[in-house]
Amino acid sequence: MGGGGTALVLGGGGLTGIGWESGILYGLAQAGVDLFGAGLVVGTSAGSLVGAQLTSGLLTPRELYERQLVDPTSEAVARFGSGLVARYALAMLRSRDGEEYRRRVGAMALAADAGEEAERRRVIATRLVSHVWPAGRRLLVTAVDALSGELAAFDRESGAGLVDAVAASCAVPGVWPPVTVGERRYIDGGIRSAANADLAAGCDRVVILAPMTLGSGHVPAPAAQAARLREAGARVLLITPSAEARKAIGRNVLDPARRAPAARAGLAQAAQHAAEAAEVWAP
Repeated sequence: MGGGGTALVLGGGGLTGIGWESGILYGLAQAGVDLFGAGLVVGTSAGSLVGAQLTSGLLTPRELYERQLVDPTSEAVARFGSGLVARYALAMLRSRDGEEYRRRVGAMALAADAGEEAERRRVIATRLVSHVWPAGRRLLVTAVDALSGELAAFDRESGAGLVDAVAASCAVPGVWPPVTVGERRYIDGGIRSAANADLAAGCDRVVILAPMTLGSGHVPAPAAQAARLREAGARVLLITPSAEARKAIGRNVLDPARRAPAARAGLAQAAQHAAEAAEVWAP
């Protein structure tokens, strides 16, 4: 799907994932590796918000980072509780393949009392600096059809508005409501994969930022997708949170109070990856 060139893959990981990815991007830019110029950007859940921001052309890496340090007191804390985790696990155990698993989770999301869709869309709209798709470069925003379980990779040609696409990609089942795009309702793209890095197939150089590293059953891990891209001949760098970053992120990735610590941890971690990132990104 990439068609050669560079791809930046931004995985899901809640509010702390937004912070950590922004810190990594700023730290790498400080070290001379500016990933903002990627020809293809793939964004999943938290990564879709980061991807929409960096492709807007309205923010520098520093500005994207500094937006994560704003006092979060006006934002509500959401939780991904143990009961919800158990329901995901049960859906996994009862499913024969990934698509059936996604349909089961989609049914759960459609039945959940997770607030008003319009309010969730408003929240996403306030977080985006631009509500129009970027011109001259490709941004893919992933989501999952809540009824069919099929992947949707929205772009400027899809007919979906950018706010709707990002809201759909961030619609964590059981936490926030599914989002309507056209005549369909969609849930979080991370239900298919935490990174959906396979959408960068065909690109020569790929950097993957994956705040969430695990795969389970029918959900492929970012490391497995990175390995397949390498097998196909791409130069690939997968960056995941360090031990220090995991400590800064904490247990609740949906807690806005942890976003700034995660961003600072990402900025500190970036130096560890600068040399390898420069090697992968070089023409």
